[in-house]
This record gives sequence, C-alpha cells and structure tokens, in this order.
Amino acid sequence: MTTTPHLQPVTGPARTAPRAGGHGRPRAGRLARLWRGRPDDARWVRPAFLALLLVIALAYLWNLSASGYANSFYSAAAQAGSESWKAFFFGSSDAANAITVDKPPAALWPMGLSVRIFGLGSWAILVPEVLMGVATAAVLYATVRRRFSAAAGLIAMAVFATTPVAALMFRFNNPDALLALLMTVTVSCVLRALERGRTAWLVGAGAAVGLAFLAKTLQAFLILPPLAVLYAVCAPVRLRRRFGQLALSALATVVAGGWWVAVVELWPASSRPYIGGSQNNSFLELTFGYNGLGRINGDETGSVGGGGGGAGGGTGQWGETGLGRMFDSEIGGQIAWLIPAALVLLAAALVLTRRAARTDTARAAFLAWGGSLLMTGLVFSFMAGIFHQYYTVALAPYIAAVIGMGATVLWEERARAAWSVVLGAAVAVTGIWAYVLLGRTPAYLPWLRWAVLLGALAAGLGLALAGRLGRRFVLGAAGLGLAASLAAPTAYTLSTLNTGHTGSIVTAGPSGASTRGGGGGPGGPGGGMQPPGGRQQGTGFPGGGMPGQNQKGQSQKGQTPNGQTQKGPGQMRGGFPGMGSGERGGGAGGGMGGLLNGATVGAKAEKLLRTDADAYTWAAATVGSQNQASYQLATGAPVMAIGGFNGTDPSPTLARFKQYVAEGAIHYFIGGGTGGGMGGGTGGSDTGTASAITSWVEKNYEKVTVGSATFYDLTRPTS
Repeated sequence: MTTTPHLQPVTGPARTAPRAGGHGRPRAGRLARLWRGRPDDARWVRPAFLALLLVIALAYLWNLSASGYANSFYSAAAQAGSESWKAFFFGSSDAANAITVDKPPAALWPMGLSVRIFGLGSWAILVPEVLMGVATAAVLYATVRRRFSAAAGLIAMAVFATTPVAALMFRFNNPDALLALLMTVTVSCVLRALERGRTAWLVGAGAAVGLAFLAKTLQAFLILPPLAVLYAVCAPVRLRRRFGQLALSALATVVAGGWWVAVVELWPASSRPYIGGSQNNSFLELTFGYNGLGRINGDETGSVGGGGGGAGGGTGQWGETGLGRMFDSEIGGQIAWLIPAALVLLAAALVLTRRAARTDTARAAFLAWGGSLLMTGLVFSFMAGIFHQYYTVALAPYIAAVIGMGATVLWEERARAAWSVVLGAAVAVTGIWAYVLLGRTPAYLPWLRWAVLLGALAAGLGLALAGRLGRRFVLGAAGLGLAASLAAPTAYTLSTLNTGHTGSIVTAGPSGASTRGGGGGPGGPGGGMQPPGGRQQGTGFPGGGMPGQNQKGQSQKGQTPNGQTQKGPGQMRGGFPGMGSGERGGGAGGGMGGLLNGATVGAKAEKLLRTDADAYTWAAATVGSQNQASYQLATGAPVMAIGGFNGTDPSPTLARFKQYVAEGAIHYFIGGGTGGGMGGGTGGSDTGTASAITSWVEKNYEKVTVGSATFYDLTRPTS
C-alpha cells in the first residue's frame, strides 16, 4: 500500500474575507459558524461536539463540592496567594511567606486568582480544574479531528472523559490537571508544525512545555525526546531548517519556564520564602533532586521513604516497578482499561502507514501520541521514587487520541479481512481485560463484568466479519463494541464523580479499586479541613450549600459534606506508622500523621487562633504543611509550616525560630503536627530542625489544651 488510508485533508476551512469597513462577519454569522463548524462537516458534527463538551463540563461539576478543599496543601497556598501577591508569585504556603509548596506555582495561579475574585470556597478552588479538563477535551478533539475525522475526535473525547483517573484529577487541585492540559497542547502544536514546517507552531509547543515545567518541573520533559526526534525526521522542510526550528523551540521552553526560575534564584534568599522540598533553599536543587532524578532512582533527600525497587522490578513503599506496573492492582483500575487496545491499534496504524511518505501527517500523528504514551508509561513503570496512582492522568489524552485515530482508520479499512480482524480483536481484548479489572472488585456491580465480556466478544466477532456482513449489522457491531469498551471505565468514572476526595493521595473508582490508596480515596472523604461555614458566603458560584454547612447555612465543624465526622490521617491505607486522630496531643509524633490529611480543627481551637491573629505575622506554627493548611484554612490567618510538606526541610532553623518568637511574630505553636520524615525531621529522628524546635517549645512555653488539641502560647514562657 502506498497511500495513507481514508483520512481527512489537513487544510482548515476556507476563510471568508472581512466585509467592508474591516469589521469582519456580523456577530450572528460568527455564532452560526460556531454552531455549524467546517463547511464540509455533516450537520451533526458541531452539535455533537458541543453537546459532548457540555456533558463533560456538567459531569465534572457534579457533586464537586463534596471534596471540600480537596488537597488542603495546595488550597492553603491558593488562599495565601489570594491575599498576598508575593505569596502568589512564589507559591507560598502562607501569606506571610515562610515557605513555598514543593512545586513551582503555575498550577496555583488559576486557583489563587479564582479565590481572590470569588472568595475562599470549594468551588473557587476546584472549578478552574474542571475548566482545564474541558479545555483538554476540546484541544484533543480539535487535534484528532483536524487530521482524521469528526468521529475520531468524538471517540477520543469520550475515551478521555470516561477515564477514571481523569475524572478524579480534573476535579482535584493537584498540579496534574494543568500538566495534562499543557502536554496535550504541546502535542497539538507539534502536529500543526509538522503539516507545513511552520516555526511558530513549534515555538508554541516549546512555550507550552516551559509552562508545564512551572506546573510540575521535569515531568513536563518526558515527551520531549519522541516529539523532537519525530520533528527532526518528518518535518517537510530542509534538515538544517528543522534543527534551527528545534533550537528556537528549546529556547522558547527555556524562556517560558526559566524566567520564574531565574527570578527566584537571583532574589535574595533573606527576603523571599524558603523553597519547600529543598534542603539548601534552592529551586534548582528541588528540580533536579526531590522532584527530578530522585523520583527516578528513589534517592530523594527529605522524602518520606524509599522507592519501589530497581530497574529489574521490585516492591517498595511506592509499589512494584516493572513493565506490569500500569496493569497491576494499584494502577490498573485508574488508567489501564484501554491501554491494550491502544497498543494494538497503534501497531496496526504504523503497519498501515509504513509505506507512506516521510512527511505523512497521519503516521506522524500516531507517532506523536503513541510515542508520548510509550515514553511516559515506561518512565512511570520503572521510576523507583515517589509514585502515586493519580500521576497516570498524564497518559489519558495520549490513550484517548490513539484509540480515536486507530479505531476510525481500521474502520475505514474494514473491507480488508486482516484489518477487520485486528479491529475486532482490539474490541475483544478490551472486554477481556475489563473483565479482569472488574474482577478485582467483585462486589462492585458483579453483573457488569459479564455484560462487558459478552458484549465485547460479540462485537469483536461482528467487526472481524465486517467484510462479509451487511452495513446495518456492522454498524450495530461497531456501536456495541464502543459501548462495551467504555462501559467499565464509565462505571468507575461515575463512582468517582459521586465521591468526595480529600487528602494528598487519592484514587479513582469504587472502594477497593486500588490496593494502595490514601486518605480520602474512593469510598468517601478522608481527613483534612472542609470549607468552614462562616467563610463560604459570597463565593460567587452556584450549586447550593457548600461543604461545611447544613441546608440552613449553619457551620458543621469537624464534619464532611456528608455529615460524617472527619478523621485524620489514620484513614490512610498502607500501614504507615504514627497515624493518629486529626487533633492530636503534644509531642512531635512520628510516621506520616499529618502528611496525608492534616487535622480536624474544632470550633474552640479556631476561636483561640483567631483571637488577636492580626497582631502577629503568624497566628501559629506547626510541623508539616498538611496540619498547617488545616488551621490556616479554618482561621484565614497565616500559619507557619515548619519543615514544609514532609516536616524534613531545614526551615526555619532553631535560631531563626527563636528570633521570630523573640520578635513576637508567632502566637502559638500547635503540638502534634508531623511530617513524614522517616529518618529526618520529626519522624523518628531527634536531630532534625522540626524536632529541635518542638523540644525547645515544649520545655520553655506554657501548654494550652483546647479539646484534644495542644497549643503552646509563645507569648507566655514557663520561666
């Protein structure tokens, strides 16, 4: 075969010249075109796209406030950024700028602006994440549809929207939502550049990667190798020009991501917050250490523990590594439903286009999306450092694109027996794999696994015989195959949408869908603060009562949106030591208490901290960012996170903390705050900065007990 299969042209719709006067089309004409889409589109195409986009938006907004502040670590930083532009710029955990979060701040900026405009509340925090999900779906459709067909774009959107981990993370406030959006934009720009070798699009791709770096540092670079090689080989311009364009794209990446890094590194350390997650107050150290190579080899200074084994596979705190990682009981239900089908369709498409010209854009699309999928998946499979199930949301757009493109290309080739068999096999394999995944939660909709299996096998057989059967029968088999392929992940997605998720480690799907989850995973909210009733009025968002309020708007302290009593980090699965209740007694504690969910702040404790809070730079200080975030979100006053997220960062030093106390900058020290420093900080070591501060406070200041929480009044020394 010497030509690409039945594919759409790459040229866009014809442009209408502006009317006299330079004002272009009337508004009514532009709205009509928005509804109609391309001139050559069938009448159903644009309405179907807009309808599916609306369904995604409404689905992701459904029950959104059940997650409260979601990850309070980032919510507190957004709240701080809404009150201080300096905290906004640096990504500080508190408005007084003691320490930053352990990531660059780009993902915090949309939330911070939203809170600044609408006020602090669950919707103000999470709606920007939903909008990122809708934007990702739109970019995915536009990119796939441009080179292939509207059906391919719609299938890609549907696959993306029904991926459980996507439904989780585009309703959650971790940086992964912005990262996934920008990675999708990057692939889209590269494919546009490949059409005619346009420099502007490749520079746009570089800028998107740079912005993604400011969301989650080096993870943004995972797809650069396959995309750079693809452009260097396949772009329709001379080789010398290709390398020049790639150099300009790299420069755009450096500028888009490096300007903030340069400012932070050049800013005097004495007048900016400490860089959270680093051991030397350096963002570059954070980038290449804790958030960089440490994630690959497991050597993460200041982390919460060891990794998951070497390159040959192994089991550790963060799960088993190796080629099977994306399919195991921890990850499979999050992302792996359509990975086997994607791999089959990718291989088939590359065989179909093997004789196409070097510059063929259809093959380039498969190589771009498929290369991004394989590169990211392999790194995730073998990284020995910190790895959470929700990281796999980065794979969702790649899988969706490959499925949409591959399914429609093989559908066009269904008259040829070999390709109809491959298409049928992809559907059958999807059903069999869904049967296996659903079998890991046998109590969850037990009828579904059999329905999916039988439906997929029947549809696969019908598609395999497509060349011998009538059109109506084949269309029925295709519809049944699509429904059977998406039924199981859709069920997991609906369970995800119907469940609140809080804490630092969350998982999608029904309860028990992952054997290694965190507090606030599937099955109900975990610990951490929900928005207090007194601070939710005037958020500017619809949707009825917000978390933390009953139907009359009365505050429900210490309760989840479902009215259940909140619990602290003791809800985490996995057997980490040191798990206690939300409001803990004095002492530094140990293990990972406070690392995952923080504390439940009672009304009396909130009142204590709010009293005269304006007279102090920090109303309180505590070890670990999750506890700090809980108290800060409850009171609205700055709270210092000693030791950062893990409680292991050497900030502030004991001498500096003593100086703050002498200056009257901190009112209370909250006892029982902990990080996860297994071997540093407060988690098992008596030599860490956090332990030294805790010991000094306990020996020298009066204890104040409020309920089950312990405070030390730093204005009242014991001697």
